[in-house]
Amino acid sequence: MRLRLSQKTTVSILVGLLILAAPGSSAAESLAGNKGDIRFYPTLAGNPKDPCTKTYNAYVAASGHSAYATTFYSRVVDISIICGARLNAPSQKAAEDLALRNCQSGLKKWKVRLASGGCQIALSK
Repeated sequence: MRLRLSQKTTVSILVGLLILAAPGSSAAESLAGNKGDIRFYPTLAGNPKDPCTKTYNAYVAASGHSAYATTFYSRVVDISIICGARLNAPSQKAAEDLALRNCQSGLKKWKVRLASGGCQIALSK
């Protein structure tokens, strides 16, 4: 009699712990396919071979903390878009910092001055 009571108690305790642990497991789910925090929608070329479009698609597909930085686009003045990303960083803040640096290094590399300003974080997750 005591053995059966003990088994039922043990099973009910384990079920309770499993129920309590279930919400914690959803916090570690993959971020792949998620756009995350949208600050502004980036201007993308319709061409899938465009470097910024490839970078954006890689950002959306990334499963960890990532960020996508780009320059604003003004059709009247600017003729180019510079972008940068950091995929699967340790934290969202680290991803944002590194994506911004990546975009700013593109501005220096290509020696581009834009009327719309410098790089900004467009999306981060």
